[in-house]
Formats: sequence, structure tokens, C-alpha cells
Amino acid sequence: MNVFTKAIAALAVSTSAALAAGGEGKITDYEFPFEGPFGTYDQNQLQRGLKVYTEICSACHGLKYVPFRTLADEGGPGFSEDQVRAYAELYEVFDPLLADGQGDYRPATPPDLFPENNAVGAPDLSLMAKARSGFHGPYNLGINQIIKGMGGAEYIASLLTGYTGEEQEIAGTVLYENEAYPGGWISMAPVLYGDDVIFDDGSPTDMESTAKDVAAFLMWTAEPKLAARKQMGLVAIVMLAVLSVLLYLTNKRIWAPVKGRKDENVG
Repeated sequence: MNVFTKAIAALAVSTSAALAAGGEGKITDYEFPFEGPFGTYDQNQLQRGLKVYTEICSACHGLKYVPFRTLADEGGPGFSEDQVRAYAELYEVFDPLLADGQGDYRPATPPDLFPENNAVGAPDLSLMAKARSGFHGPYNLGINQIIKGMGGAEYIASLLTGYTGEEQEIAGTVLYENEAYPGGWISMAPVLYGDDVIFDDGSPTDMESTAKDVAAFLMWTAEPKLAARKQMGLVAIVMLAVLSVLLYLTNKRIWAPVKGRKDENVG
């Protein structure tokens, strides 16, 4: 059986399993500091999430839409310019202007983007938190979605902790049972087992805590201006409320004489 045939067979099995399971996975309602109308990112959590991504996730996944310089932006991980520069140099990017126009690799600089990683065909994680919805996403439209968002961070954390340990091989492809993944079976092997990374601040390194940290970081990569957008929304609501009061008072003042004459005629 050639590679193409195997891929088609795996896709058919995955699709059948997804339909049989109803297309939805089991998503845990984790608490994140950026949820709610007044929520903001936890800088320390974002730094821990970046560490998890760097040491574990970056082996297969890229962040091709995220510039290194944003690590120093307000509301983000809060790196200094020197820290951003040092972190960027951990990566190499292809520069088409080097080697007399032939192109060559060089250490990354802050203006560069995180490199792509297509080694195993794994999806890019830049927008994963927006692309994937959780328990209060499109499946449950309403006030909960407006207040909490799409639930992408919950989906990511649930996916990383949702493995049951069961495996099966179909058409040469090993699938792993995952309660959060639509259909119940995923080709990505478990990546977190607990104590996978060590944090300098002594933060918990159990599987759930680590999953929440990297999920929060990926939410930031997808919504780096989340706090500013919320603040702008609150300002707009206050302004609309004040405008409504002014319009009401103006309406009362303009129509007061007319209403007074009407009352006299009735009397």
C-alpha cells in the first residue's frame, strides 16, 4: 500500500470516527486570567508557556505569524529588548540576500518571525487558539461566548491532557485515543507527562499546569492585543452609556414645551 493510499485510508477512518462520536470532544472548563471582560494575560504564565513551547512544541510546530519583537510588547511575556534578542538568536532564519543572492541561514533577530516547522506536517500554532473552539465556542452561541471568548485555550489544554493511553494502528498509522479531540482519535502522540520542564520560579510542573501555561501562551500568539481590545470595548460602552443619557435629557428638554401645551389642551 503506497503512502497516498494509506493517507486516504487514515482520513476515512478518522472521518468515520468523528461522525460516530458526534464531532465534539470533551472540553474541560479551565480558568484563565485573561477570561472575562476585565481579564488580562498573566505575564509569568506567558513566560512559562513560551518555555514549554520552546522546549517541547517547537520540535514539530512553528509560529510563522508571530514576530520575536512582540515578546517585549505591553501585555505580553514582558521580555526586555536584550532578552528578546538573546531568545531570537536561538533560531535560524533563511535570508535570501546572503551568499551573493543565493540565500543562506543566519541567527534570527527581533524583527524576524518565528520560523515555520513543516518537518512532520504538523499545523502551525500561531492562530490555533482562535481556529479551535471549546465548550463555549460556536457549538454554544450566547452570552458565555461573548464574555469568555471562543474557548480555544480550554481546547488546547484539554487536548494536551486528554490522552487515555489507548492506541490503535490503522492503515499503518498509529492513532492515540484523546477525549478532547473530535472523533476521539488523533495522530499526535502525547507530549506532556508531568515534570517535562523546570521553571525558575518554582511553578508547578504537573501535566495540567504545564498544559494551561502553553495554552495561555498560544492564546496570546493568536490574540496579542486582547487586553487593549477589551479596554477599548469598555471605553466604548461607557461612552455609549453617557451618550444615551445625554440624548434622553436632550429629548426631554426639546419636547417639554410641546408636551406642556398638549397637557393644557387636554385640561
